Amino acid sequence: MNSSDLTAKRRSAERRFKYYGLAAIAVTVIFLAILILDIVVKALPAFTVNQLVLPVTIDATKVDASNPAAGDFPALLKETLAKEFPDVQSRGDKKKLNALLSARAADGLQEQVASDPSLIGKTIAVPISLSSGADLHLKGFTDAQLDEKQAAWLAALKDKGFIQHGFAWSFFTQGDSREPESAGIKGALIGSILVICVTLMFALPLGVAAALYLEEFAPKNRMTDLIEVNINNLAAVPSIIFGLLGLAVFLNGFGLPRSTALVGGLVLALLVLPTIIIASRAAIRSVPPSIKEAALGVGASHMQAVFHHVLPLAVPGILTGTILGVARALGETAPLLMIGMIAFIVDVPHGFTDAATVLPVQVFLWSDLPEAAFKSRTAAAILVLLVLLFCINAVAIYLRNKFERRW
Repeated sequence: MNSSDLTAKRRSAERRFKYYGLAAIAVTVIFLAILILDIVVKALPAFTVNQLVLPVTIDATKVDASNPAAGDFPALLKETLAKEFPDVQSRGDKKKLNALLSARAADGLQEQVASDPSLIGKTIAVPISLSSGADLHLKGFTDAQLDEKQAAWLAALKDKGFIQHGFAWSFFTQGDSREPESAGIKGALIGSILVICVTLMFALPLGVAAALYLEEFAPKNRMTDLIEVNINNLAAVPSIIFGLLGLAVFLNGFGLPRSTALVGGLVLALLVLPTIIIASRAAIRSVPPSIKEAALGVGASHMQAVFHHVLPLAVPGILTGTILGVARALGETAPLLMIGMIAFIVDVPHGFTDAATVLPVQVFLWSDLPEAAFKSRTAAAILVLLVLLFCINAVAIYLRNKFERRW
């Protein structure tokens, strides 16, 4: 075989390898697009809501002006709805008609009258939450579990103009609930923010300090080599192991309260600490030695050279590694399940020691519930989590491109 044949064969192999690479990228993009499209399609129903807008008369016999919050508001809504269907007389049909309303349908009316008692005796138009089945039926879902009578009543209400369609702001402003139409992600979102704040407060200074010591001050011996190997190994340890460690140390050892952002943040700090140390060491190592040598040459001490010259130049790389570590922590579920953050939390946490949950755990809880409406809420929570992760990674890319220096 002559040299020209060998050259042609080599070029042919290079072209095949290039095509294999392009095919692999295309397959990956297709699968990623299918995954994201599936999540978006399933999540869209959770971002819209159908409400019943009826003129409700605040009967003074059912709402006492001296204590309006204690009024029988559910009865007012049921009576108002019954007036639209006077032919519904049997007990079973009345129960089916009232089942079109959410279990918490009267909450908005109660808050409105409690804040303004002058409404008692007046007739006001009130947006009323529908049940998840009624809402899904109006959105065109066949698994809404409504019978023919309920579907006909909803159609009649829609024809009369009593059905209002809009954006589901309650999904972002309410906490978790057993009723799908009332369940929101505010509690989980605030819990995630609190947990990440605790994670950063502990992991960032400890990680940077450890990286500085190992890279600039630690003697090069077997002990430091062993520490470096263990740090690299910890970065690959399954996350549930850190959950077991947090259960043994923070809960059983220190007696910290379960299901709190404080404990969750400490566990995730242990999880991302090796990642931050490795990234920080790489950033410090990337600073040219000539910079530190120049500082030492003009009379600076070793510590001054490190903290005044090397560390500021390594900050962009440290921040990038830290943000990527935080992005990983934001999507973790297993270690938080081990410390009790799987509990059903209705109230929105207001501090680091309040009971809390996070978005990944909220997704895990909703995915196990049988109601059809929770499927769309699960997909919507996944979509919100993905958007947060994309934003965090975008910040990391921006910082890397803005502050990266080529020596």
